[in-house]
Amino acid sequence: MSLEKLVSKYIASTEHALNKMQIAENSTKTNADSIGKVVESAKAYLQDAKYYRERKRFEVSLASVAYCEGLLDALKMLGAVEFEWPIRKRKRRSEK
Repeated sequence: MSLEKLVSKYIASTEHALNKMQIAENSTKTNADSIGKVVESAKAYLQDAKYYRERKRFEVSLASVAYCEGLLDALKMLGAVEFEWPIRKRKRRSEK
């Protein structure tokens, strides 16, 4: 898979997660404000990923979307947000 396709796949996956994400019900007002700031940072990294993809700077785009995914995963691990990553179909080596 080309780096361009990989970046596009990661961006689509991250957009899906952000669209389905909800702040966990057990979050307090203070936590919700902090969670919101982290989510906004994640969205900014996603926009950066799209910006660099359009300019064919795929390495920078991949790094940006990876930062975004890392922030979202950290929030999920802390129980601050709820979402699921889309299921990715994997090809068997014999099918490649």
